[in-house]
Amino acid sequence: MASNPVPPDAGARPSPGMILERLARGATRAARITHTEHLPPRIGRHADWPEQIRPEVIGAIRSAGIERPWAHQARTSEHALRGESVVVATGTASGKSLAYLAPVLSTLLDGSEAPNGRGATALYLAPTKALAADQRRAVRELAAPLGNAVRPAVYDGDTPVEEREWVRQYGNYVLTNPDMLHRGILPAHARWSSFLRALRYVVIDECHSYRGVFGSHVAQVIRRLRRICARYGSEPVFLLASATAAKPAQAATRLTGLPVVEITEDASPRGEVVFALWEPPLTELHGEQGAPVRRTATAETADLLTDLAVQGVRTVAFVRSRRGAELIALIAQERLAEVDRSLPGRVAAYRGGYLPEERRALERALHNGDLLGLAATTALELGVDVSGLDAVVIAGYPGTRASLWQQAGRAGRSGQGALAVLVARDDPLDTYLVHHPEALFDQPVESTVLDPDNPYVLAPHLCAAAAELPLTESDFALFGPAAGGLMPQLEAANLLRRRAKTWHWTRRERAADLTDIRGQGGPPVQIVEAGTGRLLGTVDAAAAHTTVHDGAVHLHQGRTHVVQHLDLADNVALVEEASPPYSTTARDTTAIAVLETETEIPWGDGRLCFGSVEVTNQVVSFLRRKLITGEVLGETKLDLPPRTLRTRAVWWTVTEDQLDAARVNPEQLGGALHAAEHASIGMLPLFATCDRWDIGGVSIPLHPDTLLPTVFVYDGHPGGAGFAERAFHTAAAWLTATRDAIASCECEAGCPSCIQSPKCGNGNDPLHKRGAIRLLGELLRGAPQGRDGTPQGT
Repeated sequence: MASNPVPPDAGARPSPGMILERLARGATRAARITHTEHLPPRIGRHADWPEQIRPEVIGAIRSAGIERPWAHQARTSEHALRGESVVVATGTASGKSLAYLAPVLSTLLDGSEAPNGRGATALYLAPTKALAADQRRAVRELAAPLGNAVRPAVYDGDTPVEEREWVRQYGNYVLTNPDMLHRGILPAHARWSSFLRALRYVVIDECHSYRGVFGSHVAQVIRRLRRICARYGSEPVFLLASATAAKPAQAATRLTGLPVVEITEDASPRGEVVFALWEPPLTELHGEQGAPVRRTATAETADLLTDLAVQGVRTVAFVRSRRGAELIALIAQERLAEVDRSLPGRVAAYRGGYLPEERRALERALHNGDLLGLAATTALELGVDVSGLDAVVIAGYPGTRASLWQQAGRAGRSGQGALAVLVARDDPLDTYLVHHPEALFDQPVESTVLDPDNPYVLAPHLCAAAAELPLTESDFALFGPAAGGLMPQLEAANLLRRRAKTWHWTRRERAADLTDIRGQGGPPVQIVEAGTGRLLGTVDAAAAHTTVHDGAVHLHQGRTHVVQHLDLADNVALVEEASPPYSTTARDTTAIAVLETETEIPWGDGRLCFGSVEVTNQVVSFLRRKLITGEVLGETKLDLPPRTLRTRAVWWTVTEDQLDAARVNPEQLGGALHAAEHASIGMLPLFATCDRWDIGGVSIPLHPDTLLPTVFVYDGHPGGAGFAERAFHTAAAWLTATRDAIASCECEAGCPSCIQSPKCGNGNDPLHKRGAIRLLGELLRGAPQGRDGTPQGT
């Protein structure tokens, strides 16, 4: 949380370089390291606390072992105390929490001495429950010398009903998440009136995580909060924190709707960081269409986690999927049992979907050192203080440089050196990055992409706002330029009713239930053990068709289950414990129709376009793959209903003349377009804050709407998430990197490292690697180049 000194035993720990050297022993292991980046230690720079910070608060901070603040902490506090919203965007473990806590605690202490009324209050928003719980513990420890002046309390879905009234009445530092603010606090604002009337500060932690559809929803939730606060006469200052954000003031302003000052100069010290890029070797196995197969990042990460645990190196392995986290923990436990029977119990999995008590127990065990290794999803990525970690292993590029540095920063938080290892998946982007380290280490983090004006996002929040307080025309400026235009549509849909100069919510159901702010497309699917009826966990509605379909293999707490039946009507997946020697991967088919072309730019004879589309998707089958090797064992058909999505897309077309110039004949065309589509989807996360699973694509030799060979890349969220628009604006650089990634792959005819996709509904057939390289080269020859390498006029 703060600028603590290096612990006394840090000198006894092996250096990050020594840890890496042990991992790389042996000729085959050493060859897997494609690049090692050394980040030197940095000396810290102190300042003095602003005079307005209460001496009792400074005393409490000193009791925690911190004599003086770092310069960026003092500057952040100065702006906050002047009533200016501020975002502190400095490195991981740079003491951002203390930067905003000092002015907040000082103000709460002032309020506790007020002769009348409740005194000042503050609201803390975290993207995950784990982070909020961790911050409450940290605040309690720091504020202990202040007595009852600071009363931190978590208010989220895990808070027992009997505690909630106490939090509303007496908590003056309430820690929650945007979901609870949206569904629980704002709709019941009358019960929170005394808290909101006294609200002085709103802390938004890990603000870079609010991107895409989720970030767009949160931006509107914050506008609803500001509107309700104004109703009660308060105008809170917003304090935002992010370890990784590009143009942080711009992103924070878009998120809050307010002008925000940025603090970006990091004055904290940092231990040495060794960052290794690790590429698993090719195996003798062959995948779809006879392509060579690399050893999986899952198997490689499990090996590394095992080796690190044997060395006594405290490690978190970050994994992109819940199933992957479970599988890595399971493999590591089995291998550790062969070494020392006491070790398997010191490695575990951590992911969303666990019950609250399970998550809290794992967080405690990791924090106090009972666990040596943890295979975790990004549920543990954000800010949770796990001081004492020596290493982080990242199983696959997490989608953005921001997340990469956030995950790497979990190690070395106590000032000691840290090792970070990025293990590449068999994927175009991962392969490109481990052989182009400059794309990671010489580039700034991405700009945060969010679109609060998305009508699919804005409309339900206007309804929710009207249910909280009747809407007036004066509110439109707060919610954005698109708000006024949506009101007639909401009236026509009988969602709002106009009375004189105000709009009212008139339905019986809760307006806040119109939308899921995480864009998950409905209530979660409950995973229930068929024999006992026991609830094992949940899975997001949007992912249910691909992850808990009939026959799917599902892992929970190291136990393997097979889905007996997915009941879409009741949102239940019935599972049975089993031990199949395979994993499952869903396959789908996709069709796309152009609804509106907003922008069109000539690229030679071809066209680059951006606009609205309708996508029809259906999960049609699933593959069974051998564990560890990934070898395909067979395919099973599924009967699931199609789903339609209206969203935004970028697409490009080529003409017959361009095909002739690229030497792509009709037999090669479908495979060339398909290969270019796969690779471009894989590479887009390098240019937009998205994951390849947030976007989709379609390629067609003759599309009925364009009447030309066309490749589409679309946002996988209703109304769009800003990713396709970002792709349009960076198309020249994006498609150049795509061509380079395909051309530099060492395979002959295409493989998962370049043009094969793990979610292809056509079994990665047809694909034509050389045709894709020539086709993209010809397309790019016609691209109008601006000074920054982006198409002119976009």
